[in-house]
Amino acid sequence: MRPATTLISTVGTSLFMPNLAGLRGDDPDPERRRLAVAYAARDWGAVASALASLPPTERTCGAEVNSIASLLTRGYAVPDANLFFCHSDTDDGRAIGRVLAAYYRRVGHPVAETRPIDGLQDSDPRRFRTEGLRNLAKVVCRLVRDYGPDACAINATGGYKAQIAVAVLLGQALGVPVYYKHERFDEIIAFPPMPVALDVRAWMRHSGLLALLDAEGRVPTSALAEDLDDGGEILECFVDRVEVDGEEYLALSPTGQVVHETFRERFRTERDRFLPPAVFASDKQPPKLGDHGVILRHREALRRYLAAITDDVPQVRSCRTVYCNPDLPRPLMFRLRGEEVQGTWSDGSDAVTFAVQSSATTDGQREAVVAILNDWLQARR
Repeated sequence: MRPATTLISTVGTSLFMPNLAGLRGDDPDPERRRLAVAYAARDWGAVASALASLPPTERTCGAEVNSIASLLTRGYAVPDANLFFCHSDTDDGRAIGRVLAAYYRRVGHPVAETRPIDGLQDSDPRRFRTEGLRNLAKVVCRLVRDYGPDACAINATGGYKAQIAVAVLLGQALGVPVYYKHERFDEIIAFPPMPVALDVRAWMRHSGLLALLDAEGRVPTSALAEDLDDGGEILECFVDRVEVDGEEYLALSPTGQVVHETFRERFRTERDRFLPPAVFASDKQPPKLGDHGVILRHREALRRYLAAITDDVPQVRSCRTVYCNPDLPRPLMFRLRGEEVQGTWSDGSDAVTFAVQSSATTDGQREAVVAILNDWLQARR
């Protein structure tokens, strides 16, 4: 593996508790005494300066500094690597992030930045699971996307233990090595990416639901009953069920967030491998609308929406309405029903289901059409 030029580290609180909190202001060692005084004063710049006077392998420096020192010594990252610190949504997390960023800029890393992770805290377990771990996956995926998987590595030493599991999963999905150093280990250990990939077809088939939950945060389970029935056990791996005021909602699980972030980007860069050929412009047809009352009430808005799909998505030949229901709003998304690609239009009260005729001739191509339609919809949100 090539040395990483961008290192993404999770951040814990061991630097403060117990390390710096255990120092004494009358310590006979002048550097440790200086560090104790700076910490007591909550002077984070002075803490970073005092830490820089200690060997980075000294336990007082904390898990993040110790593990990065091991990474650099073993050549897993270049000496002046970009460093990003993903810290918790707590006062200590924010303060430690500031200390680490200042420390590494002081010791020669031009890019040393913090990334706060909303919801990553230990006071609310439900929020930790439904928001914190998902947001961690989002931030790490965004950094890997910005700098490229070949340039990145993840250091999962600091922080909550659940972060390690998410980080390893991210590494496997993104093709990025993950490193971890236990306080009793003499050196860091690596979790190299596996030479196999997750099933992109499962993501393509359920891309509408995953994109909806990613955009909305949570959606009532009752509005997605058909999609859950169609998804089976594999979809249950991607979602969490959350009760709010007596009603059950669906939200992306941390695993679902990782899968969605990973395959959405992979599909955007490799979609020509999955998609059927484009339809000739001369073969595209205007929307076919029924005469139900709901359709008559929204005819012009519905016609514009279906025409936009046909015009914007090269693989779509035409759209036709198949079902409508007054006073039953449904989320906008595209899905596969048997061998038919279907979409939903709604104004917030009425809903119309329509079929999308495309150039797809196989199940895999139809799944890819569902994915590109949901990507088109995501861009409109």
